[in-house]
Amino acid sequence: MPDIIQLLPDSVANQIAAGEVIQRPASAVKELLENAVDAGATEITLVVKDAGKTLIQVIDNGCGMSETDARMSFERHATSKIKKADDLFNIRTKGFRGEALASIAAIAQVELKSRQHDSDTGTQIIIEGSQLKSQGACSCPVGTSFSIKNLFFNVPARRNFLKSEPVELRHIIDEFQRVALPHPGIVFSMHHNGQEVFHLEKGALRQRIVGVFGANYNNRLVPVEEATPIITIKGFVGKPEFARKTRGEQFFFINQRFIKSPYLNHAIQSAYEQILPADSFPSYFLDLEVDPKSIDINIHPTKTEIKFEDEKSIYAILRSVVKKSLGQYNIAPTIDFNQEMSLVDIPLKSNKTILEQPTIKVNPDFNPFKTEKKSASPIESSNKENWEKLFIPSDSEEEVTQEKIVHPDWEKTNEESKRSTFQLHNRYIFSPIRSGFMIIEQQGAHERILYERCIASMEKHRSASQQLLFPKTIELPAADFALVKELLDDINALGFDMSEMGRNTFGVQGIPVEAGNADAGILLEKLMESYKQNLSELKLEKRDNLARSMARNMSIKNGKPLGTQEMNSLIDELFACSMPYTAPDGRPVVSTFTLEDLEKRFKK
Repeated sequence: MPDIIQLLPDSVANQIAAGEVIQRPASAVKELLENAVDAGATEITLVVKDAGKTLIQVIDNGCGMSETDARMSFERHATSKIKKADDLFNIRTKGFRGEALASIAAIAQVELKSRQHDSDTGTQIIIEGSQLKSQGACSCPVGTSFSIKNLFFNVPARRNFLKSEPVELRHIIDEFQRVALPHPGIVFSMHHNGQEVFHLEKGALRQRIVGVFGANYNNRLVPVEEATPIITIKGFVGKPEFARKTRGEQFFFINQRFIKSPYLNHAIQSAYEQILPADSFPSYFLDLEVDPKSIDINIHPTKTEIKFEDEKSIYAILRSVVKKSLGQYNIAPTIDFNQEMSLVDIPLKSNKTILEQPTIKVNPDFNPFKTEKKSASPIESSNKENWEKLFIPSDSEEEVTQEKIVHPDWEKTNEESKRSTFQLHNRYIFSPIRSGFMIIEQQGAHERILYERCIASMEKHRSASQQLLFPKTIELPAADFALVKELLDDINALGFDMSEMGRNTFGVQGIPVEAGNADAGILLEKLMESYKQNLSELKLEKRDNLARSMARNMSIKNGKPLGTQEMNSLIDELFACSMPYTAPDGRPVVSTFTLEDLEKRFKK
């Protein structure tokens, strides 16, 4: 038989290798930004067009490269970071494998311009699909400019698998944040399609967090700092009342390198025990400084996974330090995590307030031995009237009582039996029917009603909206801004009246009628939080996800008392739905009990 094993051509081998390192435009952004940081840059600019499909450009003012180094940087496994195997265990730079530029050049049209401080001219190199097109001198500023055009132009199958522009842009923003956050001493800026997305000035870590996620994060942070022989921890964790239902702003950095670590994340979660519900996740921005010899970062092409030499000790220290910070800054849990903290704040008196001594009032005519003649016994005078009230029928919203559980006539029509609906524990609605009675879970029922209403509104592209007396401006984190921008037409179809006003900012002129007096900013934030949670857990279609999120946040919550008219209206609207017996997430809403079921309970 003839031999069948052959060496792959370099062009094919490079494309295969590129697939491990460059999976989407965000992967290329990560590699270029990290190279700029390693070059010692103090200013780094990212320019993106069409979410990286057309152009990705990173410009820095770092040390630059000579002509020889510029050409060698595109060779596989060519690096200035390591020279021998032992260097792998003393790495403090971001890149070291020498694969990134070679992988990018294999699947894109690349232009590199670079000049060193002591050179009058720079070097320009153009490569397409690993093929060198031109190399020569050029005029350029000190530092390096790296441009990637038409990513995956020679791998159409991979280009076709890229997501929509808003999705790919969110991935790019994520990578930009992961590099910018641990380096607050570097000025970062980002532009997409000619619009500035970020401009982050040099400052402290708190300033960088606020610059990335918005000014409202300034008072959400609790500082964390501890130095031990094993590890030094610096950064911030979020206050419990600002925890979310999704793993949002959670950042671990090891020696200023972003990593993912479920093990260390569990240490943070355990530090919030008895402070947060089990389904809530706190924010954290923590940089862990360790000896490079005690970690191994060479276990994954993206270098986001790390092995620790003594992970149990790091776990224990991290958990203790976070708990200490939460206690030191008097962070205590609220009774209801859905309640606004402003509702339970107790104002402190000013130091200038003059305290008055309380006065005691005494009735000088009081005589404990004096008795008065009474026409009836205390029981007769105080309880008889109240007891008789239990048997007085009432149709008013305020006088619905649990004594109506035993309905006198089960054969009444639905219209007549509506008068006997009542609420149990401000959660369940009981309503008699011909065969017995039914129990309706009020929140799930209202979610079903709102869900179908939202789906209909998005299909018709219109819904009732109440205009705000004073329009509101809402600033969002860049990733959330991109998400809302993608969903803006459908969000407005739900009853919002929103328009884009500039960098990461929307103007809100109206909100859905069902929202009542809700704050537009809080309503939008909760809507996006639920949307992201559904996106990560259920992988729902866009409109279905948005309708579920809207229904979940605007529905009547369990614990809210309802009047008779409200309950009857809820029942009418529920059974007008196409699927009245389940909530949008599939949980049951209606449970029916027959007279036979009750009779079995009371048989001997």
